[in-house]
Amino acid sequence: MNPATNEAPRILVIDDDSDLLRLVTLLLKRIDAETIPAETGTAGLKAATADPRPDLLILDLMLPDMDGFEVLRRIRAQKELDRLPVIILSAKADPVTIRQGLELGADSYVTKPYIANNLIERVRALLIGGRRALP
Repeated sequence: MNPATNEAPRILVIDDDSDLLRLVTLLLKRIDAETIPAETGTAGLKAATADPRPDLLILDLMLPDMDGFEVLRRIRAQKELDRLPVIILSAKADPVTIRQGLELGADSYVTKPYIANNLIERVRALLIGGRRALP
């Protein structure tokens, strides 16, 4: 449940890997979340601004039309999306990339392959506490 609205949280997942989208959707059903899948940055940006807006974004960095950093830049540039919590979920695990993602405005960074419980814990923390809820 989304504590602010008492409704199922809407989580936008932007990743070009359809298998990963299905897995994350199944995982998020554990916390009764509604998943909005998008396989490109363009589709994800459109979904982010649609009503009702998502409560959280899970974002891959390697997308076919623009990289996840560009998606994040565009999200943070929109006043109505600035408070949207963002978790980067990426195979890129080097410290420079992680730091860049966090500096651009991601609230958390999870590397692939990921441990399901770790991802769920971060999602829950951000849904409850909002942006920058994690240490």
